[in-house]
Amino acid sequence: MKKKILIITGVLVLLVFIFVIYQIRTLQKAHSTFENYYVFRGCIKLVKKTDDWGLCQLPSGRIIKLVKFQDKWYLDGDLPIYRFNFL
Repeated sequence: MKKKILIITGVLVLLVFIFVIYQIRTLQKAHSTFENYYVFRGCIKLVKKTDDWGLCQLPSGRIIKLVKFQDKWYLDGDLPIYRFNFL
C-alpha cells in the first residue's frame, strides 16, 4: 500500500512539473513576437501597428494595446516591474 501511494504521488508531482514547464514555455513563446502575443490575447483584427506597439480588436469589440518592452510583447499596463526596494 505504501509503495502504491508513493508511485501515485510521484506521478502527480511529475504531471504538475510537466504542466508548469509547459505553461512557462507557452508564455515565453507568446511574449517573443507581436504575432504570437496577438494570437495569445485572442485578437481578431489588427487596428494599427508600429515597431514598438500595436492596437488590436478582441471578439468583444474592445480594443487593446500591445507594447514592446525589453524585446518582449505585453499588454499595455501589464508590464513586468523589476524593483528591488531594500528600505
